[in-house]
Amino acid sequence: MKGFSNQFKDLPDYIIKITKEIWEDRGLATLHHYYGKDIPMRFPSGLVKGNESVIDGTLATLAEFPDRYLLGEDVIWSQDGDRYLSSHRIVTGGTHTGHGAFGPPTGRKFQVRTIADCAAKDDVIDDEWLIRDVGGIARQLGWDPKDYAAWQIEQEGGPEKCTRPFHPSHDVDGPYMGRGNDNEWGAKLASILQRIMDKDFTVIRSEYDRAVCTEHWGARNGWSWDFPETDWMRLLSSFPTAKFEIHHQIGRSDAGTPNRAAVRWSLTGKHSGPGFFGAPTGAEVHVMGITHAEWGDWGLRREFTLIDEVAIWKQILLHQGAQ
Repeated sequence: MKGFSNQFKDLPDYIIKITKEIWEDRGLATLHHYYGKDIPMRFPSGLVKGNESVIDGTLATLAEFPDRYLLGEDVIWSQDGDRYLSSHRIVTGGTHTGHGAFGPPTGRKFQVRTIADCAAKDDVIDDEWLIRDVGGIARQLGWDPKDYAAWQIEQEGGPEKCTRPFHPSHDVDGPYMGRGNDNEWGAKLASILQRIMDKDFTVIRSEYDRAVCTEHWGARNGWSWDFPETDWMRLLSSFPTAKFEIHHQIGRSDAGTPNRAAVRWSLTGKHSGPGFFGAPTGAEVHVMGITHAEWGDWGLRREFTLIDEVAIWKQILLHQGAQ
């Protein structure tokens, strides 16, 4: 790769190796090199700017979970000139032995997924979108996601002072302006998601393998069609009039792997219906989502979708507090 160290054979090798170097090898200082000085990082919980904030956040997480591990499950990537975008799916876990974002240590273990969309050029990541399954972590550490969101607001100084979850109106332009690639599998996943968001749930039984394994937010999974049908229905029932947008889509067909795709998307609108998030409140909510998929001989055989339930509950609770 032009501009990258020759220790990396390709983009997946780069992403997996630097993730291990930063987190598991404790190379926090390498973030001064691998992350751009002014990088914008968009989490559902808010917008963070600059590699110093990334370093401090990584330190705080490792202090809370010193045995934190990050297993690179897949890197789905695209190239736009001399700039790359990786959608990196990670299985991560650890033991809660330190004070931090989840309160006093509980000694409990967690394991969830994270998906990070990272833009890189010349050996440096300079733009990022990251969704961590915070609801899954909260549940495994003994919290209800709604209660944890309320506790977050309180710990951050109350409704007036707390960190605002990410909303498109807060966003800034980063250096990466690509939209992915035109591979057929990215287009196929985008079409499936569009039909789901249009409430055409027949797409699941027509496009998903009957033995599909679906991995969703909250560290939950299920087999066959009922689980994804019910989950998507309950999410969309919460935000029935929200605007759906696809921001980035990649498809790939690589030797030794199934055909696969990564799509980053969002829902923006009112909490105007019952579903995952209780009775409707009218809150304006932005849902950041990333979906990965793999295909087999009988259709889509694995679907991975992450949203951050805690960030959604925080938006709802802040709205209720403002009434």
